[in-house]
This record gives sequence, C-alpha cells and structure tokens, in this order.
Amino acid sequence: MSNADFTLPEPDADDVAPYTLVGQARARPGQEDALERVLLSLVAPTRREAGALEYHVHRDRADPCLFVFYEAWQSLGHLKAHLQQPYIIDFLSRRMDYLAEDMDVRWLKMASSYAA
Repeated sequence: MSNADFTLPEPDADDVAPYTLVGQARARPGQEDALERVLLSLVAPTRREAGALEYHVHRDRADPCLFVFYEAWQSLGHLKAHLQQPYIIDFLSRRMDYLAEDMDVRWLKMASSYAA
C-alpha cells in the first residue's frame, strides 16, 4: 500500500463500533530496533487521541523482524481523524526507511458484540 492509497474501506450498512485494524510490519535487516522505537513512539500520542480504545504494538517472539499492531476506535470518524494526525502522516511518509516490504493492514469488521 502506498501513502496515496492508505484509506479505509467504506463501512457496510450494518457496521458497528468499535472500528478496528490489525497490521504487520516487517523490518529491514538491521532496522529491527529502529522500527520498534518508531512504532513505540506512536503509542502514547495515539492513546491520548479522542476515541482511542486500544492501541498496541507487539514484536513476534519467533521472528524479531516482525511487528504486529492493533487499534480499536470508538467510531469511524475517530479512526479517520487518527490517520490525519501529523505524526501518523509523518510515519507513513517515511515507513519504507525501516520496512523490508510495505505493511499488511487488515481493516476489521466487528462480528461479535462489544462490551466496553
């Protein structure tokens, strides 16, 4: 996915909150720790954003080059606002400095009920 097409799919008529995504990022050889620092730098400001329910970054135990991130938002509007934050736009513009390949992002649709 390029910066230009990093857009959310339109919601289905029956979509319900929270709006969630999960992604994977594979570090370039030698950039593993740098990518981890960059991803972790996004945690605190994201968690402070209005509508942020969950924001987590994980490093694969078996493959230290692989990172998985998980986000959940109160509404689609909150998620869209997050993607327009200057620090997110900055990360997206320079992500390939750290990545072996572009991120794999999955936009999830809530299937179970959600209890806050």
